Amino acid sequence: MAVDLVAPRIETVEDARERLERERLEALAFAKRYGLEYVDMSSFRIDNDLFRSIPFDLMLRYGFVPESRHEGRLAVVMAEPSDVMKIDELELLLGVGVEVKVGVRSAIDEILQKSESTQRVLDEATEDFRIQLVQEDDEGEEVLSIDRISADTSPIIKLVDSTIFNAIQRRASDIHIETRDSEVLIKYRIDGVLYQAMEPIDKRHHQTIISRIKVMSELDIAEKRIPQDGRFKLRLKGRTIDFRVSIMPSVHGEDCVIRILDKESMNKEFKNLRLDILGFDQETLKKLRKFIREPYGMVLVTGPTGSGKTTTLYAVISEVHRGEDKIITIEDPVEYQLPGILQIPVNERKGLTFAKGLRSILRHDPDRIMVGEIRDPETAEIALQAALTGHTVFTTVHANNVLDVIGRFLHMKVDPYNFVAALNGVLAQRLLRTNCPACTKATPPSPELLRRSKIPSATLAGFDFKKGAGCAHCRGTGFKGRRAIGELLFLSDRLRAAIVARAPVHELKTMAQEAGTTSLRQAALALVARGETCLEEANRVTFVE
Repeated sequence: MAVDLVAPRIETVEDARERLERERLEALAFAKRYGLEYVDMSSFRIDNDLFRSIPFDLMLRYGFVPESRHEGRLAVVMAEPSDVMKIDELELLLGVGVEVKVGVRSAIDEILQKSESTQRVLDEATEDFRIQLVQEDDEGEEVLSIDRISADTSPIIKLVDSTIFNAIQRRASDIHIETRDSEVLIKYRIDGVLYQAMEPIDKRHHQTIISRIKVMSELDIAEKRIPQDGRFKLRLKGRTIDFRVSIMPSVHGEDCVIRILDKESMNKEFKNLRLDILGFDQETLKKLRKFIREPYGMVLVTGPTGSGKTTTLYAVISEVHRGEDKIITIEDPVEYQLPGILQIPVNERKGLTFAKGLRSILRHDPDRIMVGEIRDPETAEIALQAALTGHTVFTTVHANNVLDVIGRFLHMKVDPYNFVAALNGVLAQRLLRTNCPACTKATPPSPELLRRSKIPSATLAGFDFKKGAGCAHCRGTGFKGRRAIGELLFLSDRLRAAIVARAPVHELKTMAQEAGTTSLRQAALALVARGETCLEEANRVTFVE
């Protein structure tokens, strides 16, 4: 008997504001009751030198963050400093008098979580690395931990391992090592945007960093003139994390990008992954759920790299999986492990391509198939035939919008009639960063920004323009998390006939709009109007029409 999973309740911006306000009032009452000073954590700034001078395990154990040091006393912020014995014990351990102030518990916990000792190790590694030229050590370790990073005597290994460790802690999807004329920059891609991870490193150490990564990835250290791709794995806190490495020669040397694939790290939301938690509006969700529950046909998800296509497909699989159907996926690589699903990783070195794997899958009696990506005409043809012969096929293809997908398939020489007969719907999606609930405030855009955004003046009255100011909760970015926006194409009979007749794109676009398709730009502006993101973010992610 199929059992419907209940989707977890998602905390909205309003929920977060109410929770933070409730915690703030409780902290204020506590401070007043004990005659202590209250600290507004939304504007709290960490003193990095002071933070590094105090053992991190003490901050975790006693639940405090240091605020300032003056006249031989240390001012700390706690949530509930009512235990006098605990304060006396802390003073004894620190060797200084402690002045206690009161702050919001969740804000203190978040600062501690985001300021783990990994950042200290990273800074120490960078400092050591600048003053020493070391010999590359070809012996790589499999297990990555704070203890091993701290104990490692090689600044090269310490730097690379610390960079990777810190990137995982900060939820980065990629690590970029960029070579300049006289320096090397290391950046993290977090929520789709690059942030500099540390101070620039001297250019003379560049090659040893790249060599270390090549050794870990089993690439040719001596080859510096052509691109190289590789992979490696590390164990961290009992789980295995995969990394994909791309080395690219440039005019200043070799650049490197490391993609982090934390397959076993299913966070709280992903344990019950459903389409609800991705952020799509209700109308898009309603139509998409209709498409994915059809007994046969193809559902395409499109968008650039990093737009959340694979996550959407996993959510689709999680929703349709009831234990009554055979579901098989073929992916490159398998990014998340889904219980009860047969997942096959592509291995081109051994000859297991998408096309060859898909042919074998069809002989394995599946009901629903997920193809990680359609890259070539052979895979496209097999997927179409599977959709036409009673299977439901979920797949992705790289294209900018729903109509570009049609052109992409026709360019692969697939038969237009078979294509429209097999296709249930196309979803184009993007990920937008949402305003931080702790520091969001009303921020009217400048006249120049409005002009560039080309928002009809008649609709401006309905916009609630807001923007995050930047605080400790969002690391000063003004954004916290991302949500998906979608452009869903429903193939009406008129649109199918136009595709078979190879009608121009502008005619297809008009028909799609008449059929009720909401563009990505319209979906982004809807979030701006509700104050969930800012206008600059909408312009960054979508084209101004």
